[in-house]
Amino acid sequence: MQATVRDYATATRSGHVILDDGSLLPFGADAFDRSGLRLLRLGQRVRVIVHGEDADRRVVFLTLSTFLDPA
Repeated sequence: MQATVRDYATATRSGHVILDDGSLLPFGADAFDRSGLRLLRLGQRVRVIVHGEDADRRVVFLTLSTFLDPA
């Protein structure tokens, strides 16, 4: 699924993305660290893997939309 970076804090390596359906989801340092990326920019398009339902939905992995998912 694709999303847009809403905010990213370099100090905590966490932030929020907006899914294409308008949903706002947080991501933590664990999801960012799995990406292998060094930074994110506001408005950057990313591909995300989300786990959970409703209020428990969370981003568990994110990467640039042109990069492959880890397999």
